[in-house]
Amino acid sequence: MKTLIGCLSVFLFIAIPAAAQRGGGKTGVGGGHIPAHGPAPQRGSAPTAQQHQAPPEQHQGAPEQTRNYAEKPGHPNAPHVDAKGDRWVGHDTGRDDAHYHLDHPFEHGRFTGGIGKGHVWRLGGGGPSRFWFGGFYFSVADYDLGFSNDWLWDSDQIVIYDDPDHDGWYLAYNVRLGTYVHVEYLGT
Repeated sequence: MKTLIGCLSVFLFIAIPAAAQRGGGKTGVGGGHIPAHGPAPQRGSAPTAQQHQAPPEQHQGAPEQTRNYAEKPGHPNAPHVDAKGDRWVGHDTGRDDAHYHLDHPFEHGRFTGGIGKGHVWRLGGGGPSRFWFGGFYFSVADYDLGFSNDWLWDSDQIVIYDDPDHDGWYLAYNVRLGTYVHVEYLGT
């Protein structure tokens, strides 16, 4: 009988936290949720006001209108994935967004380490300008630097997704936070 109670206790100890994370935590963002797929391509262009909005702490030169990504109470003011329906909040500026233009897309080749839900990577160190995992190196887009301030560069789990709108960029999704940034592959 003691063995049965012990096994049941261990099962509940593991199952309850896992079930709590499944839906994206209390806010529906992050908390272990991994999107089933990346964002769909944006059709057409977003309104001009959205194309010229700077992330927090990234205002340089002429001031730009600041965008609020917290579309629901408790959601972060950063590009994120809403766990209900895997909606990529903030990925709506379309192909013509000058913030993500690269003169030489895929200059260092293409990332071949595994993309999407089945490939969770643990950050191995660095910072936004150069970080790595599994022998692969990336950097965060200058425009997205302010959205990666809370990332733990030596331990967070991320998932890489293709960016369907911005040639040369990938989307790095932070499993703990539920936020994402545009990243460029720098090679191995």
